[in-house]
Amino acid sequence: MKKSTLYCLMVVLVFISLSSITYAQQNQHRYGKGRSLEVTDAHITGHVIDDVTGEHIPFVNIQIKGSSIGTTTDESGHFFLRNLPLGEHTLLFSMVGYTSEERVVTVKGNSTVELHVKMNEASFLIDNVVVTANKYETKQKQAVSIVNVISPLIFETTSSNNMAEVLDYQTGLRVEMSCQNCGVPQLRINGLEGQYSQILMDSRPIFSSLASVYGLEQIPTGMVDRVEVIRGGGSALFGANAIGGVVNIITKEPVRNFVNISNHTNYIGAKALDMNTTLNGSFVTSDSKIGVFLFGVHRNREAYDRDDDGFSEIPTLNSSTVGFRSYFKTSDYSKITAEYHHLGEFRRGGNNLDRPPHEADIAEQLRHNIDAGSVKFDYFTPDSKHFLSTYVSAQHIARESYFGTQQNLKAYGQSQDITAVVGAQYRFSMDKFLFMPADLSAGAEYSYNKLHDQILGYHRDLHQQVHLYGGYVQNEWKNSVLSFLIGARLEKHSLINKPVLSPRANLRYTPIENIILRVSYSSGYRAPQTYEEDLHVGAVGGEVSLISLDPNLKPEYSHSVSGSIDLYKRWGKWDTNLTLEGFFTQLNDVFTLEDQGHDAAGNLLLLRTNASGARVGGLNVEGKLSYRKLLGLQLGYTYQKSRYIDPVQWSNNSNIVPQTRMFRTPDSYGYALVNVNPFRDFSVSVSGKYTGPMLVQHFAGYVAQDEEVETLPFWDLGLKLAYEIPLYRFYTLELNAGVKNILDSFQPDIDKGVNRDAGYIYGPSLPRTYFIGLNLKI
Repeated sequence: MKKSTLYCLMVVLVFISLSSITYAQQNQHRYGKGRSLEVTDAHITGHVIDDVTGEHIPFVNIQIKGSSIGTTTDESGHFFLRNLPLGEHTLLFSMVGYTSEERVVTVKGNSTVELHVKMNEASFLIDNVVVTANKYETKQKQAVSIVNVISPLIFETTSSNNMAEVLDYQTGLRVEMSCQNCGVPQLRINGLEGQYSQILMDSRPIFSSLASVYGLEQIPTGMVDRVEVIRGGGSALFGANAIGGVVNIITKEPVRNFVNISNHTNYIGAKALDMNTTLNGSFVTSDSKIGVFLFGVHRNREAYDRDDDGFSEIPTLNSSTVGFRSYFKTSDYSKITAEYHHLGEFRRGGNNLDRPPHEADIAEQLRHNIDAGSVKFDYFTPDSKHFLSTYVSAQHIARESYFGTQQNLKAYGQSQDITAVVGAQYRFSMDKFLFMPADLSAGAEYSYNKLHDQILGYHRDLHQQVHLYGGYVQNEWKNSVLSFLIGARLEKHSLINKPVLSPRANLRYTPIENIILRVSYSSGYRAPQTYEEDLHVGAVGGEVSLISLDPNLKPEYSHSVSGSIDLYKRWGKWDTNLTLEGFFTQLNDVFTLEDQGHDAAGNLLLLRTNASGARVGGLNVEGKLSYRKLLGLQLGYTYQKSRYIDPVQWSNNSNIVPQTRMFRTPDSYGYALVNVNPFRDFSVSVSGKYTGPMLVQHFAGYVAQDEEVETLPFWDLGLKLAYEIPLYRFYTLELNAGVKNILDSFQPDIDKGVNRDAGYIYGPSLPRTYFIGLNLKI
């Protein structure tokens, strides 16, 4: 993309934002003036206390719904909202570790309302506010789709430092490493490969094919507020590639003033150190009009060689991430939010790691410089009927690479990737539309991606430009008992001749308060373009494998249906939840890789082409149990079948018959989390993951000929102990230590030496790993 095009996108956003601000100012006169235009002398004051202990709770976030007005309680648990617009307001009180509370208050001029609020400790079963189900905020229990939330509590329980380490702990999700040399992480949702999942950053699709190669490991948990996950097709809302599901990574927003410094050090297999240091700070003005969250993360990991053959199983990695997220409330009903982060990363795997890569027998070396940012303008009308949002996001990646074997001087490459997204979203809340209250929402979006990937030694000079023009409309009828949503997205992909229509339909029925039934249909598609797997060059048998696209490659389409039942029950101080979900996805013209033999240099050639189709179906089971904040238990299990409709021939080996099973997809897998707080400042966390048997391809090299391997099941267990030391007022120091993969459950048959198949790697990504950490909160 030319710089002039980027400038045009920015000008468009500025124009839209200025128009929106003008509209907001005009409507303030129409609906009533806010604090910026008139001193009303209408105030709300009060305090927030713990319902059980009676202690005041500091730093509770207080927000007037449908506006940008808000504050936090001070260190003594008191708050004061000044010069509020006259009339009725709904105040939302929220804080991590407590269930949210709402209060409806009417304020009048020249008067002060005193409000005393009690909050209860939250458990695993907190009813989160989510945005991924409909592209606007909805209570998790009221959402028409099941939205799973990975909270900071799970980050801490599992001692996860990045997204690749934590996404395993959700039902239907599994993360695996697919390369011994460079450690490519791949997310599978309901058994489908990583290319089938759409990864969003703050609800924006800026993860390009190149960004997705190592992207999950490049996002530190220190910059993330939560992760929302929807299983099943999501193209009706989020466009191309949302076939298996959607992962929406929500970055942290400043809420109160604090500084957090932490270090987490792993000792991988008692051989290699992995040190992670984080510095975060949040700063908010006294009137909460301006806030900024700053973050910085540095990671330094040594390479790990499992079998002492001189070749790494886990690559060396050195990375630094810095950035911010900030907001400015332009009025009582409008806000501008901006986010930016920069990542610099170096990773290297293979052998002779202290030498230049072309002096190694096998080397995969990459140096990334990534800059990404976004600007968003939000506006509510004072009557909360209308909501308008405009946004622009952009990301630039510069990558220097070496994918080579046999000390090849010609294996150096470089990549340039630019992604930009600009769009607008509107919602109209109606008291009644035909037969029920309803929310009508619509949006328009344009995205652009330009990729240039070059490895001249392999005669590879890839140029790809993708333009996506899309718009969606949906209507959701809803009340406390019933929700019914229908919608569709129409999108024109520049690599597909005709526009693609992706419909969706969802139904939620709550016959009684603690039983929620859901049924959904959704669709998705993938365009015939280069994906992350194509941009990674693996080593096989002392040579490299190269993927090309069939010139007749057709788009891939999906249709997904699911049905679920959500059961909630409270016995005194015990909370329980059980979710059962059946799912089925039909894939048409599914993408697959075929062995095309070797080129003149001996490199393995793979062709991405279409198979007739595939079917994925199964059952997700998720259970939760908690006793206040003393005990929390969460577990999930998936049983599924992933099969091609017609057998696929992947190898030229005549002894391997065409296969209907999808590779690297176990029929059963699951996880469990237990968190116990026997004392106020001491906690014990136990985590576990189970991976059932699966079928894995093993290319010839270390072995004499291609083969299919049925793997053994794996159990990956972890333990963490944490103790928090009070220092001064609200300053604390947490000390923690533990073990990951206690049983040292790791692949037993790793290829050795220069002829290994680097893609023949499966099972847990880490061997037995000891860790210690400290976390200073100021």
